[in-house]
Amino acid sequence: MTSKKRTVWNFFDRIEGDKVVWIIVLMLILISIVCIFSSTSRLLEGSQTRLDIVKSQLFIVAAGLVLIIVCYNIKNIRFFRWCSQWGFLISFVLLGLLLSKVDTSFVKSIELNGARRILQLYKVQVHVFEVVKVAMVLYLAWALDALKKGELKGPKSEFWKKVLYIYGPFLVTLLMIIPGSNSAALFIGGIMFLVILLGGGNLRDMAVLALAAVVIIAGCWGIYEISGHKALKRIGTAISRISEDDNWEKKVIEAREGSDEYYKALDKIRQPYSAKIAIKEGGILGKGPGQSTQRYVVPDISEDYMYSFIIEEYGLWGALIIIFLYVSLMARGSIIVRNSGKDLYAKLTVAGLCLLITGQAFLHMFVNADIGPMTGQTLPLISHGNSAFLCFSLAFGIILSFSRIAQRRIEKEQRDAAPLVNLAENVQAGLQDLEDFESEAEQPEEDMLNDELNDYGI
Repeated sequence: MTSKKRTVWNFFDRIEGDKVVWIIVLMLILISIVCIFSSTSRLLEGSQTRLDIVKSQLFIVAAGLVLIIVCYNIKNIRFFRWCSQWGFLISFVLLGLLLSKVDTSFVKSIELNGARRILQLYKVQVHVFEVVKVAMVLYLAWALDALKKGELKGPKSEFWKKVLYIYGPFLVTLLMIIPGSNSAALFIGGIMFLVILLGGGNLRDMAVLALAAVVIIAGCWGIYEISGHKALKRIGTAISRISEDDNWEKKVIEAREGSDEYYKALDKIRQPYSAKIAIKEGGILGKGPGQSTQRYVVPDISEDYMYSFIIEEYGLWGALIIIFLYVSLMARGSIIVRNSGKDLYAKLTVAGLCLLITGQAFLHMFVNADIGPMTGQTLPLISHGNSAFLCFSLAFGIILSFSRIAQRRIEKEQRDAAPLVNLAENVQAGLQDLEDFESEAEQPEEDMLNDELNDYGI
């Protein structure tokens, strides 16, 4: 049989893996390019124009697509398993450098808004928490799979192996993230907890693990109080966001315009209120591309409040499209997990990465809608942020690779199964035997009487 000629028209037919996930990735990337172009002028430096911002974003998009394609073309799942076992070590080293406040010509820990989240490696800035999110999902998927297969070295007791390879890394990572961001610690900790639970964690162990996490958070709060609010200042930030009951809107109205009290109160409500204004003004159809007014008011609209910006310019329909894309990713992820057979590593990796992407997307949307305190979580593959974009590109590349491997496994099982043609022939033969038997049973009574007379010689 001759192979089908390759043309532009059958290009998508030749793409393996989950085509819906491919469409989701491309849609998110296209939305990102358009939104970054028109979202804010805060990204401009010196004599830069918006065209320069688009060029920079296109460069990052190209790098992300290369990363996706490279991962997609890796057909050996053992390679991913080997890489995943280093996830905790990579996270530990990066977080350690961040907390050590290292300051050299090659590596530098950068403090921004009272928090350390960024490492500068020579001239490249890396948002450490974005790397840790993906790395720890991959590591826990490997550890849980290796535990099930009996491949973990060390103590003979299964419980102590869990403590050494799973529960310990979970708690250490959580503890090291807290000084930089409480919201990131809770979110990443929650994703890690779900991966462990999906990997077969029993209820007793999970309850103890959750209690240990609560003890760590309470201990950090105790250190913050004992130090006179000088150590672990992010704890104080989290407490103020949760327990603060000051009516800053009322203070803005009552304060004299131009006074320190006025500007202090205005800074407190500027971003969340402007985000809600953007949502309200967007309406059903939106103002149109490039017509946003709140982008001049909200400093972080291209990052923390990207969803509000999308609603302002593209309206309710744009918001629903974004929700549909992330929900579709979760649905397709569940299908890939189901098609992964008995491979626990593949199942946990795909499930964990889909939960990470979708969970962060909806957390971002909740904050934009003023449901809960500000967390600083970006909209995956849309918001501005080079580290986040590349890390989520890696996550999508792995999901697509695993969907491709699962598809090939299913096709192999179908080829190895008994051909349907032989089955049809067997069924046809059985029906023919049944028909012959019934024809003999329904022989006319006259023929049967003649046969009996012949037997008696009459």
